[in-house]
Amino acid sequence: MSAAAPSAVAPRRAVDAVEAGQRVEELLDRLTATGDQEVGAAAEDLVRVLMDFYGAGLARIVDRLSTPADHGTGGGPLAALLDDELVSSLLALHDLHPEDIGTRIARALDSVRDPVEVVGFDEETGILRLRSSSEAGDGGGCGCPSTGAAARRSVEDALACFVPEVNQVEMESSATDREPPLLQIATRPPTGTSVAGKAVEAKAP
Repeated sequence: MSAAAPSAVAPRRAVDAVEAGQRVEELLDRLTATGDQEVGAAAEDLVRVLMDFYGAGLARIVDRLSTPADHGTGGGPLAALLDDELVSSLLALHDLHPEDIGTRIARALDSVRDPVEVVGFDEETGILRLRSSSEAGDGGGCGCPSTGAAARRSVEDALACFVPEVNQVEMESSATDREPPLLQIATRPPTGTSVAGKAVEAKAP
């Protein structure tokens, strides 16, 4: 008897809105029935936050789809949705985002002010290694700790929206890859030696 062929991935089960609402009410009632008022209040607050979150996402989708498409940019309505941080985060959260991780990382980094380049991403650990490519004078390369922390936060916030698979960000400074300039030190010429117009070179003994 030949081995059975591997079955295809089961399609996502359709969710019945009424059934889902009743299930939420049942869970809330069970938590309230425990007598712990703090647990019941926290559960109700959690439901409210989730409803606000998904409600905002649905409102953003309607707004994006209602806005006339810019035919010059191409991509159609889907491109407008993928550019939206909230909608994109919802799609990625439920594994519905049509773009792969690399494309979403690039999309997230394009939205931040300070330019960074990807060094590598470990899908198993979720660690993304980035290198700062800011040059001094562009507002992000002064080397100030506060500036570096703000740039890191903006990168992490963008990645949280577009790539929730990223668990940790490691930043490398482009300055660390550059060798420090060599400092040439000349010996002091003997007293009375004329050095006008000539450079004095230090020679090893």
